[in-house]
Amino acid sequence: MKTKLLTASLLLSLAAIGNSVQASSHREAPFITEHPKVDGTDFYMFRSYETGRSDFVTLIANYQPLQDSFGGPNYFTLDPEAVYEIHIDNDANAIEDLTFQIRVNNAYQNASIAVDGVQVPVPLLSLGRIVGATPDAGDALKNLRETYTVGVIRGPRRAAAPQLATNPSDGGSTIFRKPLDNIGEKTFATYEAYADSHIFPISVPGCATNGRVFVGQRNDGFRLPLGEVFDLVNLNPLGPANGIAGLDDVVNKNVTTIALELPISCLTGTQPIIGGWTTASLRRARTLNGTPAGTSTTGSAAGPAAAVEGGAFVQVSRLGTPLVNELVIGIGDKDRFNASEPRNDGQFITYVQRPTLPELIEILFGAGAPNTFPRADLVAAALTGVMGLNQVSGVTPSEMLRLNTSTAVTPAATQNRLGVIGTPSDAAGFPNGRRPGDDVVDILLRVFMGALLPPDPMANPSGAAPLVDGVEVNASQFRTTFPYLQTPRPGAVGVIPAP
Repeated sequence: MKTKLLTASLLLSLAAIGNSVQASSHREAPFITEHPKVDGTDFYMFRSYETGRSDFVTLIANYQPLQDSFGGPNYFTLDPEAVYEIHIDNDANAIEDLTFQIRVNNAYQNASIAVDGVQVPVPLLSLGRIVGATPDAGDALKNLRETYTVGVIRGPRRAAAPQLATNPSDGGSTIFRKPLDNIGEKTFATYEAYADSHIFPISVPGCATNGRVFVGQRNDGFRLPLGEVFDLVNLNPLGPANGIAGLDDVVNKNVTTIALELPISCLTGTQPIIGGWTTASLRRARTLNGTPAGTSTTGSAAGPAAAVEGGAFVQVSRLGTPLVNELVIGIGDKDRFNASEPRNDGQFITYVQRPTLPELIEILFGAGAPNTFPRADLVAAALTGVMGLNQVSGVTPSEMLRLNTSTAVTPAATQNRLGVIGTPSDAAGFPNGRRPGDDVVDILLRVFMGALLPPDPMANPSGAAPLVDGVEVNASQFRTTFPYLQTPRPGAVGVIPAP
């Protein structure tokens, strides 16, 4: 429910915070703007609604915001010096019980072509058209091969080394392949099929049933009129019916996705409700080299790396419920929130009990903000889960997504984009976890403005208002199969024939 309280703040806090925020958790804190490869943008956690997969939970962690599809020549690799993690708390004490840790490796092939009898390295990631729908399709043409491992840690994440998961379709290898980003339709004959060939079965230590994993570029599933929001919330929250339809500034952007689908029995403890959040961490120390490694025309390496990193890992990004850091947490505490752990969230309680977003909306649009403080409704929605929906008795208040895995799956065709507060109510939607088609901005706008409070024209004057951002999100915009997010936008469309 924290999710609920956040999106309203989306429309308003953005105006107040300015350049420090962007959609969902895109560039939400000053420090993370300097490290986009480890910037967590969105987190989804839901019972799989692909046919025949309802006994599984899908976890989707997105990183690297606002990728332009034409972002060559390097595109958007993950950071091999970083640790990307998805955490699960299955006993409601705000401490991780399971951590899934992803480490990547980027191997540049230094491919070359003969020029005047000399082999000269080329500046592109691909040397020719890649045809085929297998992970190794076009390997001889690729100037970069991306791989990753998935490890699982049970208990506190820094207390033990991860046990590596294996790929049962590849002889039990611990190495998984990541597809190249969608360079364009001349480079890839059939990118969707090529990318889908990188959906692998995964055997996780301690899990009796295999799951699935995918790491690769996807079209960003978050929807928002970013330009209008940052321009002093230059839109009409009363919606398109009142003359303004929002422009979706994110629809043509891509992200890098880490998607895991695991059996429910692998994630839960003694009760069915789990909490989840994502983090990314960097090494404590970095030394830059003024003369980094070069490559001679004969292919021999020369010189050390551009940077040498070492020391313990330090958390620099954190995400559970969308829009919390950018629209709820004050700008001076944003870096602190990204470095914090859920068990220490008491330090941020004022932002939840006395949110600034509703007040900003009232100032800008005249819609009356709730005036009952402290906002116990937002504490329940954001920090404890909702009684009777996804709250565990004795829960430690903390910010994370919470999912009741015993709630029946709603098929994509009948999902309500407003989730639990929709009509009819869809108990399988946000804030009971989060599915790609849950319109979290509209949901949070309404919650912030009092949708969960009792009707009261004085204390809650806007509680029933159908606030919107003008950009609708629904399940029909996404795949109905793993990894659910759509194929990324290509860098170029069509193939121009040679003269």
